[in-house]
Amino acid sequence: MSLPIRWRLTLFNALVIGAILLALGFSLYLLLREALLSNVEDTARGRAVAAANVLESGGDILGEDAEHLTADGVFLVARDARGEIIDHTPNLSILKKAQDPVWERAFASGDPEGGTARLSSEDSDYIYAVPVDPPSGPARVVEAGKAYEPVQETLEVFGTVLATGLGVALLLSIGGAYLLARAALRPVDTVTSAAGEMGGDDLSKRLPVANPKDEVGHLAITINALLSRLEAAFARREEALARQRRFAADASHELRTPLTSIRGNARMLDEWALEEDSERAKQSVGAIRCEADRMRDLVESLLALTRGDEGAGLEVGRQDLATVAEEVVQTARATVNGKVSIEYVRPEREVTATFDLDSIQRLAGILVDNAVKYTPEGGKVTVRVREGDRQAELEVSDTGVGIPDAQMPLIFERFYRADPSRAQGGVGLGLSIARQIAEAHGGTIQVSSKPGEGSTFTLHLPNRTSEPREHGF
Repeated sequence: MSLPIRWRLTLFNALVIGAILLALGFSLYLLLREALLSNVEDTARGRAVAAANVLESGGDILGEDAEHLTADGVFLVARDARGEIIDHTPNLSILKKAQDPVWERAFASGDPEGGTARLSSEDSDYIYAVPVDPPSGPARVVEAGKAYEPVQETLEVFGTVLATGLGVALLLSIGGAYLLARAALRPVDTVTSAAGEMGGDDLSKRLPVANPKDEVGHLAITINALLSRLEAAFARREEALARQRRFAADASHELRTPLTSIRGNARMLDEWALEEDSERAKQSVGAIRCEADRMRDLVESLLALTRGDEGAGLEVGRQDLATVAEEVVQTARATVNGKVSIEYVRPEREVTATFDLDSIQRLAGILVDNAVKYTPEGGKVTVRVREGDRQAELEVSDTGVGIPDAQMPLIFERFYRADPSRAQGGVGLGLSIARQIAEAHGGTIQVSSKPGEGSTFTLHLPNRTSEPREHGF
């Protein structure tokens, strides 16, 4: 079973600190032990050499220098050539079965020797033997010794104190590590609590950021940014769903009207008009054809909008916008039969841009048809193409009824008609399709209008060599 991060951090910190304390304590213990043992051995060596000098100068180790030589618990022993003890200081009680091989090595080699022996009742003594040749007397080896027992007692006391101190320090380190881990993870608890209070129906809440410069703060900031993007995405989704519902409702309404007319005329033809009133029958057939054409236009427009929403691909290339405008004007002139004057102001040179030819032709046709529909008989529609600042522009202006300021924000909405009585045969989708095509090319459509004087629609297409948008129209 996995432990919580707080306890894992606590254990890790406690183990690391414990290992450091143990290493430091063990090293300190070894250093102190080495220092104390070295002091015992150095003292014994110094006293042995001093005692040898006393003997070789004809003195007595138990004489005036005895107090100095036996300070700090040092004892002295003098041996003859056979190793028998001929003299020793009073602070040494010789064991009956004393074990001392050090003097033998010194006597045999003729050089000072040191080692461990057991002469006294202490557990062990350090002995340093120095060969001597006094002017008188049988002494041939002098030994100075000091017991290890005081050092061992000191080390035992120090080890007990050190172990106790290490245990207390380890407990304090565990407590400190736990408090440190809790303090470090407190912002995480706060973030977790705040995140738990968030609901799927409310993405406006944000996580608290206690310290934006630490890792938890960076995490909270990142999550808040993600929540902002999610909130914006859900808002766009809700807006898209609302548009779809509106679109479906409007499409249903628009389709219901011609279907009702077609059904009524068909019933009339079936029940009596074909046999009783041929003239009325012809009118009904004409009405059915007219409504069928209207439904066809509506369905084609809906399909165009659907393709645009789904991102149908664009076959873009460098095209002359002036040529496109000229072709659209010629088609429109043939349709209006002179009821409205359509003038085309051709630029002095080509105005090229990167666009899909069929889409832009449809956009230009929508703008020109829209201008013709809202221009009274005898009015004028003017089409211009020019090159702007890093963009190509197509301008369609008319002398029609104009658009009131209150209706300007709505004219690109689907199924909206500024003046339904003047929009003969229209379904209110043309400008929506035009804007969709413009946005698919990375362009825009601007509108200016004065009621009673006319309107001007201007298409702005970026004049660039790259594709307008990867997913197209």
